[in-house]
Amino acid sequence: MEKETFRREVKYRLAFLERALPYWASYISVIILLIIWELLVRMGVIAGLYLPAPSSIMAAAAQMIASGELLTNLQASLIRIAAGFFIGSAAGILTGLLTGISRLAEVTGNPVIYSLYPVPKIALLPLFVLWLGIGELPKITMISLGVFFPVVINTYSGVKNLDPLLIKAAVTFGAGRVSLMTKVILPGSLPVIFAGLKLAAGTSLLLLAAAEMIAAQEGIGAMILHYGDLMLTTKLMVGVVTLSLLGVVFNHLLGWVERRMIPWKQ
Repeated sequence: MEKETFRREVKYRLAFLERALPYWASYISVIILLIIWELLVRMGVIAGLYLPAPSSIMAAAAQMIASGELLTNLQASLIRIAAGFFIGSAAGILTGLLTGISRLAEVTGNPVIYSLYPVPKIALLPLFVLWLGIGELPKITMISLGVFFPVVINTYSGVKNLDPLLIKAAVTFGAGRVSLMTKVILPGSLPVIFAGLKLAAGTSLLLLAAAEMIAAQEGIGAMILHYGDLMLTTKLMVGVVTLSLLGVVFNHLLGWVERRMIPWKQ
C-alpha cells in the first residue's frame, strides 16, 4: 500500500519586516504634510503670520538666496559646526578607545565623563565667553563639547561590547597592540561609534542654533533670532527649514561614510 504524501506551505511570518519599498516612499509623508500645511494656511484655518505657508517660505528663501543673505549666514554656520563636530568627534573617539582598553583610564575617566554629561552645554556658554573671549572659539568649544559626550560614551560601549573571541584570536595569531587596535578593536566598534556620531549630529545643530542666538552676528541661529524680533515669520521659517535640511544632509553624509567604512554591515 502506497503512503500518501502531504505538502504544507509554510508562511514566513516576518516577511513584512523585510519587504522592500520604493525609494520615493520615504518622501510621501513629507509631501502630504506640506500639502495639508499649505491648504490650511490658504483656507485661513492657520494665520499666515503665525505659520507661513510653504509656498511663501520658498519664495522668501529664493529672495534671500538671490540677495546672498542666506548663503552668508549658512557659510558662517557650516564653518562653526564643521569645526566643532570634527574636534568633538575626534576627541570623543580617542577618549572612548582609551577608556575602553585601559582599566586605569576607565576607572579615572568615566566618573568625570558621566558626571559632566548631564550638564546642559548651553549653560556653559557664558563661562566659555568669559574664558575664551567673544568670537568663534566659545561657540566651537560648546559644539565640540556637545558632540564629545555622545561619541565618547558610544565608543566606550562599542569597545566593551566587542566579541572577546576576536581579540583572543588576533592575539593568538601574533597581533601587536597597534594592529589589535587598528585592525580589530576600532573596526569592530565602528557601528556603535557611527550611532554616536549620528546622535551627536542632532545635538551639534541644536547647540549651533542656541550659541548663534546668544552671541553671534552671522549664522542661521542669529538670522532666526533677528527675524523673530521683527516678527517676520516667513524669513524666520526660512532659517528653521535650513536647519532642518542641514540635519537631513548631515545624516545622509554620515550614512554614506558609514556604508563605505563598514561594508560588512550592509
